[in-house]
Amino acid sequence: MLDARQITVDYGRTRILHAVDFTAWPGRVVAIVGPNGSGKTTLMRALTGEAEYGGQVTLSGHDIAAAKPWDLAAIRGVLPQATPLAFPFTVVEVVRLGLSRGVAAADTGLIGQALARVGLSGFEGRFYQELSGGEQQRVQLARVLAQVWQPVENGTPRWLFLDEPVSALDIGHQLQVMQIARDYADAGGGVVAVMHDLNLTAIFADQVALISRGHILGQAAPADILRDDLLSRAYDCAVRVNTAPASGTFILPHAARMAAE
Repeated sequence: MLDARQITVDYGRTRILHAVDFTAWPGRVVAIVGPNGSGKTTLMRALTGEAEYGGQVTLSGHDIAAAKPWDLAAIRGVLPQATPLAFPFTVVEVVRLGLSRGVAAADTGLIGQALARVGLSGFEGRFYQELSGGEQQRVQLARVLAQVWQPVENGTPRWLFLDEPVSALDIGHQLQVMQIARDYADAGGGVVAVMHDLNLTAIFADQVALISRGHILGQAAPADILRDDLLSRAYDCAVRVNTAPASGTFILPHAARMAAE
């Protein structure tokens, strides 16, 4: 499991996270939600060891502050919000970077499988910089998937850490990416995702952690966290759950699931 206790993060003189406790389990999609500037990405960066923090984070028995980078790379893949590249890499070269950090570096067939999984078959020779923002985001997801392709390896669950994985995607590709996360968890892996879309969170997450001003307001099943009172408090506006506007068009994928291939 992933267990974070009393996590604090300071940027200069400003405290961003205040003694945060957070837990995630293999076999579940755990979403971190909250308003802009609430500390979602900072918490993600602490959980993956990319930000200096106080407290303790353990992942599958590893204290990540003491673990070797290659040991962590074998059990978890991290998708940041954005991954700019300064050099003209092709798509296949970007995805291959995931193999170089994973435990299946010799299995180059995973590159094609990972690209097919994110709907980018045939993009292997395209230059990364020539792709749309949404296509680049899915290339990076393919890279992460190639790194930890098997959700369970030798009895040990592996993890996906996804920071706003659907932010640049249309609704169809949002559903595709969230279904990838759902399938990964259903196969025994762990998924931690920073999310802005509360509707997708309600559909796909098993657990939701609501963060506001660097404090966790609660972590539980979606129905217990996505409530009028908690959301209104977190987002500083009146929020009403599951009520459509009195007039106008309201588009919501109520029964959203990707069609079987």
